[in-house]
Amino acid sequence: MHRDPELSHASRTNAALMARRRAALPSGLGQTYEVFAERAEGAEIWDVEGRRYIDFAGGIAVLNTGHRHPKIVQAVQAQLDKLHHTCFQVLAYEPYVELAERLIARTPGAFAKKAFFLSTGAEAVENAIKIARAATRRQAVIAFGGGFHGRTLLGMALTGKVAPYKAGFGPFPAEIYHAEYPNTLHGVTVQDALRSLHHLFKYDVEPQRVAAIILEPVQGEGGFYVAPFEFARALRQICDEHGIVFIADEVQTGAGRTGTWLASEQWGVAADLVTMAKSMAGGFPLSAVIGRAELMDAVPAGGLGGTYAGHPLACAAALAVLEVFDEEGLLQRSRAIGERLRAGLTAMMGRHAEIRDVRGLGAMVAIELFEDGDLTRPAAELTRRLCTEALQRGLVLLSCGLYGNVIRILVPLTASDALLDEGLAIMEAALQAAKRR
Repeated sequence: MHRDPELSHASRTNAALMARRRAALPSGLGQTYEVFAERAEGAEIWDVEGRRYIDFAGGIAVLNTGHRHPKIVQAVQAQLDKLHHTCFQVLAYEPYVELAERLIARTPGAFAKKAFFLSTGAEAVENAIKIARAATRRQAVIAFGGGFHGRTLLGMALTGKVAPYKAGFGPFPAEIYHAEYPNTLHGVTVQDALRSLHHLFKYDVEPQRVAAIILEPVQGEGGFYVAPFEFARALRQICDEHGIVFIADEVQTGAGRTGTWLASEQWGVAADLVTMAKSMAGGFPLSAVIGRAELMDAVPAGGLGGTYAGHPLACAAALAVLEVFDEEGLLQRSRAIGERLRAGLTAMMGRHAEIRDVRGLGAMVAIELFEDGDLTRPAAELTRRLCTEALQRGLVLLSCGLYGNVIRILVPLTASDALLDEGLAIMEAALQAAKRR
């Protein structure tokens, strides 16, 4: 389509594009910042007006290997020269099988495993539940308060956060129950969380009707609270005792974000099924369910799959991601980034009473803010202003948490120390400005 050059230039400011967006798209499709990205490289983004931003959001945990990693771009281009769609359930292609083999080898558990692919994290979660129900012939599922498992109806039912994900969208699928998630900062111990689970068994659903328990090793949208390893081990014991399938939702934690390929590697026990998505394909839409072969094979032929599931371009990208992790030592880099971020943020906490916690696993790091440091007064408005001030200074941040008072950092693992330090400096300047407003 021919465009008038002057008209095109004038209409491609952030404000002009936002006006077009509002006219064409529904308001329910949220947008954190009124910015349109033009190009990106590594851990930096430039908008349509040429302004540079340091990316501490990583496309919400999708860009662990950074924007446009050359090895991933090359792999996708090479695959595009061969074929870009057949539907794997009609005509198969080798990258799908090779990727399954390589992910199986990296997944914890001394048992036979199988894997298959979908397009989104919500699809992976839903299919894990389908597998658990088919294998156990049970229906009930237990998730946790504050957890996030997707925006589909079943994903929303599993999600333990009402606003904005569940409000107004019910009724939801039945037989979903929520136990407490251990969160010592907010007064929930491991023992409290386990007690709430046993209360469900007493008050709502007998364990013999429970198909699965699903747990995020680190709650993503819920606030970056790390599940204590002893809690995961206790859940493993409960699942073994009652024949329940234990699902690790690693959609956000997986692909090296926490310093190991999967966060659940650090538990000391293995989940029966693992869901992955986000960074596993370096920004291309791909998700996975990996787990016990006998569970995976409980679903009859045709019960799993999807038209775009395991797309060849995404599989090629995911294979390249694995190579990048190995060649560039990104697991070690994830741990080093986490240490540097926690050190910088801990120093910042010493200068700002509003920061009451610095936490994380590997490079999955967050701070939590409270008014005057009072743990009974989550500082949601201050958090919002901090994000706004940071953007104005050239840093992309994301908030999260049940109370909207958590800043989560998901910077690409390819970011340099200099870029990390620059981002932290901007973050503190933004906090100082936000406190004055």
